[in-house]
Amino acid sequence: MCLSSLWPVSITLQRALQLTVRQAKLSFSSPNCSRPASTAADSMKLDTPEFRAIFTPELKQLAEIFRLNNHELKIAGGAVRDLLMGKQPQDIDFATTATPAEMKEMFEQEGIRMLNTKGEQHGTITARLNNRENFEVTTLRVDRVTDGRHAEVEFTRDWRTDAERRDLTINSMFLGLDGTLVDFFNGKEDLEHHRVAFVGDPTARIREDFLRILRYFRFYGRIADQPNQHCSETLQAIQENGDGLAGISGERIWLELKKIVTGNHAASLMECMHDLQLTQYMGLPPLTNITNFRRVWARSKSLDPKPMTFLSSLLKTDVEVLQLEARLKISADERKTALFIITERDDKYNASNPLKPYQDLVVSLQGKEKNILAYTQEVLKYRGDKELLERLSSWEIPRFPITGKDLITAGVPKGREFGQILERLRERWMESNFRLSKEELLKTLDHTTKSGR
Repeated sequence: MCLSSLWPVSITLQRALQLTVRQAKLSFSSPNCSRPASTAADSMKLDTPEFRAIFTPELKQLAEIFRLNNHELKIAGGAVRDLLMGKQPQDIDFATTATPAEMKEMFEQEGIRMLNTKGEQHGTITARLNNRENFEVTTLRVDRVTDGRHAEVEFTRDWRTDAERRDLTINSMFLGLDGTLVDFFNGKEDLEHHRVAFVGDPTARIREDFLRILRYFRFYGRIADQPNQHCSETLQAIQENGDGLAGISGERIWLELKKIVTGNHAASLMECMHDLQLTQYMGLPPLTNITNFRRVWARSKSLDPKPMTFLSSLLKTDVEVLQLEARLKISADERKTALFIITERDDKYNASNPLKPYQDLVVSLQGKEKNILAYTQEVLKYRGDKELLERLSSWEIPRFPITGKDLITAGVPKGREFGQILERLRERWMESNFRLSKEELLKTLDHTTKSGR
């Protein structure tokens, strides 16, 4: 839920009218946000095929090095969450009681190469074992000074202290290499109840790094089984600190936003973020058509559109695309995708052959834009037209049979009209449904030259 009580008084009349309509459609339900405080780590033993599969020879070697040097080593963060959900983690981060200096000494004694020393100031050492596998190991730490973007850290040997500085309960767990789960903040319970909650006080966690606002919504899309089941306290903390997103780099915001718009409950999450006035800090217009986003997401989500295809539903003009690019530092390809969708997303009526307008788009711009087929496919995804998308994807793009050399051979002089004549021939070929041959097109050359058609 995005409660009306969270709204500030100082909103424009147009904004107020939007809210009145939206709130009339929403039914608010406040889940129980109170959760028992944990005085000690809840623990269990995990023994699953996914857990056993992570034990490569290199991991066993790493574990033995830490054991022989009397330092604890546990799996941390997202990999623990994935294992508890029965998923095979793609990346595994490790936490340890050893300091960076102690890790470096251990690895040097074992002749193990270390990579990427930039992470050392935050306690991270990356070791490469047997020239086959990299392991990122981070010393337990506490963030002593934070400014909402960066932190000054202090190392610790206390597992709870490290867990306290993490963002969400589901990301604050540790897993020993013997399968023992260390869970200070009920992360396992939250996973089982599909609940996303900050560790401790939401306001404190958010002010440590304002990007956690977007991480909350991203993980809600991954974990929650129902939309709009947010705790009012969490939304209150998010709204009160939303302006902190203005100081977060566009690249970091875009990484999270891409995952939000392509995840579960994306329409409801974007609507909630819009209601909490967060989208204005992401380069989006202050007044956006969330109803259109919901419509596009519902009809397109099964077609695997690009994140920018979804986001284009919130943009009306080329200027808005360029403003988004300036804030989020989107790629050139993402910018072109948005611009192309805005230009071509309206209906293209052709009763006898609905695919023809899209084929003409591809053919007319082929050679001028190398990704024209992909952009046209995104338009069809945006429109939710699965049938035309499948037909276009399986279509073998015909090759225009006339070249500039052919015109020269046919006696067309080089000059200002040379390119225009070539384009008029291309139009005739397209009107013939790409059937006219080179010879047939050249036969029309005199008529094309004289008539301008």
